Amino acid sequence: MLRIAIIGAGRIGQVHARTVAAHPGAQLALIADPVAGAAAKVAEGYGCRSTESVDDVFADQGVDAVVVCSPTPYHVDQIIAGIAAGKAVLTEKPVDLSMARVEECIAAIAGNEHRVMVGFNRRFDPGVMELRQRVQAGEIGDLRQLTIISRDPAAPPAGYLTASGGIFRDMTIHDFDMARFLLGDFVQVATSAHAYIDDIGGIGDFDTATVTLTTASGAVCTILNSRVCAAGYDQRMEAFGPKGSLEATNLRTTGIRFNGSSGTEVAGPYLPFFLERYADAYRNELDHFITSIEAGTAPSPSILDGKAALALADAADAAARQQTTVPLG
Repeated sequence: MLRIAIIGAGRIGQVHARTVAAHPGAQLALIADPVAGAAAKVAEGYGCRSTESVDDVFADQGVDAVVVCSPTPYHVDQIIAGIAAGKAVLTEKPVDLSMARVEECIAAIAGNEHRVMVGFNRRFDPGVMELRQRVQAGEIGDLRQLTIISRDPAAPPAGYLTASGGIFRDMTIHDFDMARFLLGDFVQVATSAHAYIDDIGGIGDFDTATVTLTTASGAVCTILNSRVCAAGYDQRMEAFGPKGSLEATNLRTTGIRFNGSSGTEVAGPYLPFFLERYADAYRNELDHFITSIEAGTAPSPSILDGKAALALADAADAAARQQTTVPLG
């Protein structure tokens, strides 16, 4: 049984704590957060230990693995410290907002990259996994066009956005990883982006974006993002090829449809946000992490996948600001 510590008792830390506590192959051993009382409050609900010193996690011989849920600027140092202490590490995305820092991290853990997993949890969504399996089985022929729609119900607070690294490094980075997961590497990026929300434009960011990624074979991925969507949390995907197409659709609160004089095919709302929409993905992600570490195999997505997604985010941001197509080396 893998004994796991959580660093960070905020929203995403609570998601991972709940997932670890429910997994039969894991023990929630410790929760750490420097904010007074934050870790203790979460730990109390699971009967595990807590600390306000993150260093306690790395020194604790009763911890085999660490889930890094701290703010992004702390990720690299905590990944390095975890590996140095002999722990396996699952880190939330992104590894860092700076490519130089990501490369510094990779250099520091050289030889132990196989003990680090990056939390691009959407790879583990049941619908995404089935779509990929069916594409790989040749059901639609060669994948020629991939469309990813990812829209949030409402924009995050301004304080969050200011430190987020911008829409491409914070939001689209999940979609960049998904694009690579299904189509492989790309040779060029083109972006059209705009800020319709004054507060977002005021910090030099965008709230609406379309990104076009092209592979060497000519296959194209189109990503549609918006920070605001009146319909709710909109998460869809279409894979198109010469033999047909496959769609991954939104999950709703109910599968029932109403037909009557006031409307037809009236459906329930989309699941509220990522915590509900990707609950199964978080469980499957943890299961893959535990299975990989116990088997001594490299988990995926790897830290190199984290680096590749950030490279796409950097290129998309440059393409939007320079209004040009950016080639990828």
